[in-house]
Amino acid sequence: MPTISKQCLDRLRKEYMQIKRNPVANIECAPLEDNILEWRYVIYGLPESEPYHNGFYHGKLLFSPDYPFKPPGIMMITPNGRFQTNTRLCLSMSDFHPESWNPLWSVQTILTGLVSFMLDNQSTYGSTTSTPQQKKNFARESIEFNRKDKTFQSLFKESLSEKMQKSQEAWAQSQPIPTSTTATPQTTAAAAAANTTVQKSIQFALFVAVISFIIYVVY
Repeated sequence: MPTISKQCLDRLRKEYMQIKRNPVANIECAPLEDNILEWRYVIYGLPESEPYHNGFYHGKLLFSPDYPFKPPGIMMITPNGRFQTNTRLCLSMSDFHPESWNPLWSVQTILTGLVSFMLDNQSTYGSTTSTPQQKKNFARESIEFNRKDKTFQSLFKESLSEKMQKSQEAWAQSQPIPTSTTATPQTTAAAAAANTTVQKSIQFALFVAVISFIIYVVY
């Protein structure tokens, strides 16, 4: 493991304590026990209007020893239909774009931004394309996939086991999804409205996360 600056170590420890005190909605995250520069996260509980609903998406953040002055690498581990797995993602808050990185951004900011991008259809390096049905299939399969991951089980089994069981039961009770791609105007309008609401909620959560972190650093 590379030499970590004291500022990086202190910052990551503070952020982890802050997340434990004020968890991010629908996101779990924690550093590896033997390497504070590698964090794992899980995104779950996404809206019913999204094909990712009832899915659990495990990924990793790879921090530079010079964090927070350099951005982390961001990767997804669980197959999901939106991002390639085990591939660094090209995002404005990732190590692909150090020129756009802001040292005031935090783990909360990064993960909230990742969720926002996941729910969008914009392409980037590391993204992939799939149908809504394929994404739903990945969501259904994500529970068993993550149960076979030793790191996931070590970090998140206790906190997410009950939620995963409920989602698995929901999948078991769900009806087959129609294969027709034809949607009525009412259905299309409702889906668009739901997506707009989700995006606004995520933008607000991102704003709150940034303000909370600034207040935390100052005081």
